[in-house]
Amino acid sequence: MHLDPRTIGAAIRTRRTAAALTQAELAERLNMTAQSVSHWERGETLPDITILPDLACILGCSIDMLLLGQSGLYRRRISVESLRQAIGCIRQLRELLGAEHFIYRTMTDALDQRMNSSISDAFSSENAMDAYVCEALLGCIEQGDYVDADDVRRHIRNEKARDFTLNRMKALGLK
Repeated sequence: MHLDPRTIGAAIRTRRTAAALTQAELAERLNMTAQSVSHWERGETLPDITILPDLACILGCSIDMLLLGQSGLYRRRISVESLRQAIGCIRQLRELLGAEHFIYRTMTDALDQRMNSSISDAFSSENAMDAYVCEALLGCIEQGDYVDADDVRRHIRNEKARDFTLNRMKALGLK
């Protein structure tokens, strides 16, 4: 795989402007100089590998999307309903195989390790499910997926989880 500095620079510029950040603002958030950002965007140099996670987070995409210069701003669109259905499939696995079955345990253990809450707890109430869905939506955004704020407003009833998610989305520059 060949990494083209001009393609990477164009991806950084596109995402920076989409996030309504100046070169100086992006540089400040990364503890860099605006000149460094300018060099990246012109394809003269590449960002240091150690700042790629922060750069991708600030720009609301994955590192892969920056390095590969994917043309779209997002990998795919994720809706609240599609995420609820996916989580429902996990619940159905528990019902079909049992909570102690290795397939169910492996899947839930992996999810619990990445999330701040337990998927089993999410099955306990509608509020817990809303909070879990919101956390999963934020994880999707961090991976470069698009989540529509209006969809969150319409389909998340847990006010605290909804407001936290919308505020986090706004902080990431998503509308």
